[in-house]
Amino acid sequence: MTSETLAASGGDHAEGYLPGHPADAALLTARVRAEELGCAVLEPDAGAALCFLATSLRARAVVEIGTGVGVSGLYLLRGMAPDGVLTSIDIEPEHHQAARRTLREAGYPPGRTRLIMGRALDVLPRLTSGGYDLVFVDAARAEYPRYYEHGVQLLRQGGVIAFHGVTDAARGERRDPALLAARELARAIREDERLVPALLPVGGGMLVAAVQ
Repeated sequence: MTSETLAASGGDHAEGYLPGHPADAALLTARVRAEELGCAVLEPDAGAALCFLATSLRARAVVEIGTGVGVSGLYLLRGMAPDGVLTSIDIEPEHHQAARRTLREAGYPPGRTRLIMGRALDVLPRLTSGGYDLVFVDAARAEYPRYYEHGVQLLRQGGVIAFHGVTDAARGERRDPALLAARELARAIREDERLVPALLPVGGGMLVAAVQ
């Protein structure tokens, strides 16, 4: 066996080891649904990181900004406490319809989720300050700094906020709003004395920060 073959074999093993591998029936169906809608979906490694975070936090209350078709919601719910509730915000009606179908097919009862249609920047101020264990952001990259401002307020002590795709956003054109927002977000989190940040090399770069 060549070193290249061994590396490829090891990569396949590692990918298959992760919870929520693409061969998972519920996720496979959701990914097909996302492709039909032209909706981006969370990568398996980023999904595994989300599930890990939710499990580590014993999360009972999670906010998700960017519902999509429910792929990230599946990863979050699998890590959350059995009685935990996922609040997910998206402005697209078809995304909500698809996500409801995804979560229902995966066996999650309606009481485990609260899907809110609207602009996240309008919805977030209405949520309970300090009442959440985890906030996950996977929406318009240009709005990330504003989501950070609202999201941190929602977290309890020890809670975590996570931003998906930050590294990819930072590789944009020089005046790209997503690039400028990624830089502003990174600077704000680094300078926020309430937070302990880290950059996880998954899903195009996941920037996470815990409230001290």
